[in-house]
Amino acid sequence: MSNSADPRNEPGADLDHGGGTGSARGRFRPVRLLTVGVFALAGLIFFTSFNTAKGTNIRTDASLLKLSDLIQERSHKNKELEEGNSGVRDDVEALAERDDGSTSAEDKKLDALEKASGTKKLKGEAVSVTLDDAPPNATAKLPGYPEPQPNDLVIHQQDLQAVVNALWKGGAKGIKVMDQRLISTSAVRCVGNTLILQGRVYSPPYKITAIGDPDELKQAVAASPEIQNYMLYVNAYGLGWKVEDDGAVTLPGYSGTVDLHYAKPVSQ
Repeated sequence: MSNSADPRNEPGADLDHGGGTGSARGRFRPVRLLTVGVFALAGLIFFTSFNTAKGTNIRTDASLLKLSDLIQERSHKNKELEEGNSGVRDDVEALAERDDGSTSAEDKKLDALEKASGTKKLKGEAVSVTLDDAPPNATAKLPGYPEPQPNDLVIHQQDLQAVVNALWKGGAKGIKVMDQRLISTSAVRCVGNTLILQGRVYSPPYKITAIGDPDELKQAVAASPEIQNYMLYVNAYGLGWKVEDDGAVTLPGYSGTVDLHYAKPVSQ
């Protein structure tokens, strides 16, 4: 090791040897400037974190819970509005039938169109199909099947659509999903593990009820290739599946808006 002194430790090392009279001690060195910048940035981060948290734990999922509560609240509100809209519609239709001046034949034609559109109550023999998620700790129940992934244990949009399509194909005169009547513009959509139908949110189990010939409805469900594929998961992982004869059932009329937002009626 060299015995020569380190010039950075000599008394005059901090002086300006370039002939200037000012001392370098009065100026920030790059290292000192970087240190000040780091502390300033840390302070900004702490302030931002505090302002965001507002005294709460920002690592929790409380915000997600609030969003879920908001969705449920809006769903209940939509249900109340639909019920109120249905009552007003009945009053309007009663007044229209009394004062419209239409003939008996025209009234019968209109009544048939309303039944076909799903806006009127429908009574008849019904079959119901119920689908449900598998238990969260489900394992493969049949030899040769791999252990399930999370997506194997929940109901998907295509599963519900497969049942609805099969029931229509089996001659259903009307279909209800949960407590809502389907019409030609209804869309069965799933987001995550919840069903969103006509502005309202539902969780499994999902019950689909159809009025028609019970034997033909059940035969159409059993013959559906998509449902046959679903049954593989029922048998392998325990997804919920139940088909029942419900006897005489009255389906509610569709009570939401029937205005077209994108499609346009064909002129006659």
